[in-house]
Amino acid sequence: MSTTTEDLAGKGGRALRRYRVMAWITGVMLLILVVEMVIKYVLQAGPEVMRWIEWVPFVHGWIYVVYLVTVVDLWSTMRWGYRRLVAMILGGVVPVMSFVVERRVHEHAVRDLAAVRGPEPADDEGLTRLDA
Repeated sequence: MSTTTEDLAGKGGRALRRYRVMAWITGVMLLILVVEMVIKYVLQAGPEVMRWIEWVPFVHGWIYVVYLVTVVDLWSTMRWGYRRLVAMILGGVVPVMSFVVERRVHEHAVRDLAAVRGPEPADDEGLTRLDA
């Protein structure tokens, strides 16, 4: 494996890990934001309740910014098309979508990284390693 291939595989794996963590954090915060909005607008909670949850939109906004950085990092490292970028960006906006998009992105990234790495050498028993 060439140095460039090793670099791409290593960078891609690290970018994928960061993206997966931020996709889950963003998804959970988005669900918390939905609960906050229901409490605020549907239940019309008073100021005594709102003071405990008024931080949620602010925190979600900053987490989404970090999520976008990880999205662009993974997208540019993997050299994917713009459609996947748009889907990943929307994953942090639509409730529950981040979990679905994260799973698909992970599958594509693992497949693409495996293609970059090439075939794995066989171990002593003639089986290929799956845990690389």
